Amino acid sequence: MGPERTGPSGEDPSQAPGPQGHGSVLKRRTGWGEPGTGQAQPRAGRLRRLATPLGILATVSAAFAYVGTVDPNEPGHYPVCPLLKITGAFCPGCGGLRSAHAFIHGDLGAAFSANAIATTGYFLFAAVWVIWLVRAWRGQPLRIALAPAWWWSIGALLLVFTVVRNLPFGSALAP
Repeated sequence: MGPERTGPSGEDPSQAPGPQGHGSVLKRRTGWGEPGTGQAQPRAGRLRRLATPLGILATVSAAFAYVGTVDPNEPGHYPVCPLLKITGAFCPGCGGLRSAHAFIHGDLGAAFSANAIATTGYFLFAAVWVIWLVRAWRGQPLRIALAPAWWWSIGALLLVFTVVRNLPFGSALAP
């Protein structure tokens, strides 16, 4: 009788595929070496990891270039906000295109005046994108885990912003 076979398919435990075995899921799915083994990651793997953040940057840049070229302050270029058209109330996104146009032309005062939340979002997007790119370069995933309290706070902030910009004393927030 030989040694006892305990692997899932009856193989020797040292040959059983698993997190530390030769057939690791991480290696099969990503092509990367195991963490801490010192294996060099291939250049193609790095380019593949950077493709998504760079593709997002290209798409956002194209959208901003279009909005920077086609002035939303002139009527007829963009559709009217349906909420504004039906109710006459400004939604949290109203003024976002005018804000992006002013932002792309370097007029931060006009951008904040058109939509302060959107302008703040541009800076937040840029910061998160840089973090994403650096983590992708290093082979680390981007994980932004916000507790439910943060999501509720963001929703409450948008609700308050929407209500205040539609009241007479909040007219400075209206586009």
